[in-house]
Amino acid sequence: MMCYASAMNKLFSALSTIALTAWVGGLWSIGYLAVPVLFRAQPDKQLAGLLAGEMFNALGYVGLVCGVILLLHKFRCTPEKFWQERNFWIIVVMLVFSLLIQFGLSPVMANLKVQALPLDVMHSPFADRFKMLHGISSILYLLESLLGLYLVLRSSVSPPNGVNKHESAS
Repeated sequence: MMCYASAMNKLFSALSTIALTAWVGGLWSIGYLAVPVLFRAQPDKQLAGLLAGEMFNALGYVGLVCGVILLLHKFRCTPEKFWQERNFWIIVVMLVFSLLIQFGLSPVMANLKVQALPLDVMHSPFADRFKMLHGISSILYLLESLLGLYLVLRSSVSPPNGVNKHESAS
């Protein structure tokens, strides 16, 4: 039974590493690489915005799944005191930001785009409200990205339990 538990712990640890990599890597690659390139390369800004919105929507769901995996891993590792760990709360805050963007701000912004048709929302009476919501969403996204970066950096300097620092460096 001990071997099975150890194998399960390793599997869960690996899954949590993959989840952190997917979530934070997605935040950084989509938000700070793919979307800026898309807006620079695509002359139709309305189409660029639509495509960017689709990418952020998909990433939002990836973040929710990954966040739940990370929280389950925290609970599994330290069931009696997981809520006392800084990383647990950072993951919770990241999830809250993701939820606010995914189910709070993004649907309202999408609705404003629909109400603005046939005009581009940025050339409509809804432009100021859209810009405000987009700004709030961008700030939350930046904070989520920075918190994720903190988790990645923290995980890269903290070897897994039972591994000494010399083994984890190789």
